[in-house]
Amino acid sequence: MKVRTCHLRVVVCLIAFLQALPTSGQDHKSPLAKLDFKDGDSLVFLGDSITHQCLYTQYVEDFFYTRFPQMRLKFHNSGVGGARAWDALQRFDRDVAAYKPKYVTVLLGMNDGSYRPYDEQTFQKYRKDMIEVISRIKQTGATPILMTPTMFDSRAARKRDRRRVPGTLELYNSVLSFYGSWLQEVAVENGYGFVDMFSPLNTLTLRQRKTQPDFTMIRDSVHPDPPGQLVMAYAILDQMGLRSPVSSIRIFNSGEGKPQVHARGGTVSDLQTTADGLSFSWAAESLPLVLPEEAAIGVKLLNLGHRMSREALELHGLRPGQYELTIDGDVVGTFSSTQLSRHIELQANAKTPQNRQALEVTQLNKQRNDRPVRALRNEWRLFQRYARDAERLKASPDDAELKKQVETARKQLEGLEEQIKIHERAARAMEDRIFELNQPTTRRYVLRRVS
Repeated sequence: MKVRTCHLRVVVCLIAFLQALPTSGQDHKSPLAKLDFKDGDSLVFLGDSITHQCLYTQYVEDFFYTRFPQMRLKFHNSGVGGARAWDALQRFDRDVAAYKPKYVTVLLGMNDGSYRPYDEQTFQKYRKDMIEVISRIKQTGATPILMTPTMFDSRAARKRDRRRVPGTLELYNSVLSFYGSWLQEVAVENGYGFVDMFSPLNTLTLRQRKTQPDFTMIRDSVHPDPPGQLVMAYAILDQMGLRSPVSSIRIFNSGEGKPQVHARGGTVSDLQTTADGLSFSWAAESLPLVLPEEAAIGVKLLNLGHRMSREALELHGLRPGQYELTIDGDVVGTFSSTQLSRHIELQANAKTPQNRQALEVTQLNKQRNDRPVRALRNEWRLFQRYARDAERLKASPDDAELKKQVETARKQLEGLEEQIKIHERAARAMEDRIFELNQPTTRRYVLRRVS
């Protein structure tokens, strides 16, 4: 009996011990896996001059305009050249919170590191201000999407005749890596979104330099050029769970004499077959992502069309031979029956009407970003100067020259709200036009065997 009692106590103690152990996932949050939008939601891009460039933000917008033409989101670029996390806090209420965001991407750190080797005091200032930025985002009800600082291209910097703090060329990229690793820890532990911008830029650059030693996507060493900015946009869309093909059309013989259709991303109707080929109508749900020429190198490096915008057409049961494909009467190419049975991809074919339509959309969005969006960001650059000088004046209240400078800037900012609204209206009008251009239409595909 004593032996049984002893065994029972051991079992009870073991169960209690096991229950006290932390269960996997019990005390930990999962970082955000996917951006989940509905019509009318708002996305704010908070950042410094790399965001102020209006490029990676533009390409993300292009994706949504072409992929989700029936869902109208609100985009707001909140980047200012030279900004640090402290600067973002000074304009936060009007330039972030006022747009009632669902998500806020945060790209800050390039300037916060002060372009010098690692310094503990500098990092702790960045850390303190970033924690406050994150807190302010959460107070709006939005989810922060923390993004690592981008790459500092030391090889590109060595080509520029500019004095830097000793050790910067060798060490600043590692400083940014450290800042990004800290951000990842914050995001993962708190269940925020996280995007690694640093690794894709560095990895692609290293890969290309194996055959092109002078290759760079960041000619001034700090601000990514359009191809690099496309890599950044792709990082957001890929890592936030938005990468997917545009469409797939598969037509094959069922063995009963009637062709069968499997389609995704749209609807096939009015399928007709002849001895020389077939024809059908295709009502797509979206457009391919077709970007301005400036980003072409990035498109190639990423194999972007195949990875993110694939329009696949696969046809089985055709007689052997060559087939000419027309869409809405436009010849888009000639393909063998073997190619068609394996599948062809049309997203990069500039002869298709949907490709031309998508390019018209993204070119208009480029104008929107180059004009009213950039103009609005320049207004906030003036505010940033004022905020910094006002802060300096607190420490030197007797500085007459600084006091005069602050007063002049304050007067210049008296019309800021009116200017903001002017630029917003102009941007909205161009976006209205974008949503007239980006609606997919039913296209007629005709495939005809040619000699």
